[in-house]
Amino acid sequence: MTDEAQDRLELLEPDVGRVLAVVAHPDDLEYGATGAVARWTDEGKHVVYVLATRGEAGIDSLPPEECGPLREEEQRESAAIVGVDTVDFLGFPDGVLVSGLELRRALTAEIRHHRPDTVLTINHRESWGEEGGNINSADHRALGTSLLDAVADAGNRWIFPDLGDGPHHTKRVLVAGSPRSRHAIDVTGYVDRAIASLAAHRAYLEGLGDHPMADPEFLRWMLEQTGERAGCDAAVGVEVIGY
Repeated sequence: MTDEAQDRLELLEPDVGRVLAVVAHPDDLEYGATGAVARWTDEGKHVVYVLATRGEAGIDSLPPEECGPLREEEQRESAAIVGVDTVDFLGFPDGVLVSGLELRRALTAEIRHHRPDTVLTINHRESWGEEGGNINSADHRALGTSLLDAVADAGNRWIFPDLGDGPHHTKRVLVAGSPRSRHAIDVTGYVDRAIASLAAHRAYLEGLGDHPMADPEFLRWMLEQTGERAGCDAAVGVEVIGY
């Protein structure tokens, strides 16, 4: 197989049904995945956001007690831009998420309550590249590991049996931005809304200073580059995990 063939992404067109998007921080989904969210909500899909933290440790110049409420507000504004009106915060402390039973239990409760067909999250692998590169956030890694376990836990009535709503079986997890992505979701026509959803995180982006990821327009290049690999104008790369 040629390098070009290996680099190709297969377009994914599942009926995602009800979607539960679960991440660690405000702004996590906005680095690309919200293009898919905007498409799904326009198609009439029900999408809910669950964030493990309020992102209160994410802006160096703001103390957590000021930063947390501000980032919550920005996240709700950002979600509304792509058609999401339910945004829940679990209140775990930002920066020190621990993969384990406490987080698994909280996520299992959310899955059983919202009963998604598809769970959407972001890269939880060790790094952002297939062959190393920048190490991923500890919170992203902890959240992802516990979330994958919680999706399985939610379908087993004998795990956390005291939680209400009864067992629920999720069909798939889509991991946006994973270095193991082999599929992509066509987001042609939704790039501007994805950019707007990231731009809504004004305080966070300002806090990044002159970092390249502080300019929401970089998303256009990223989504178009992924689109080239998938044979469309713009796309979000995803790793697909079945259950």
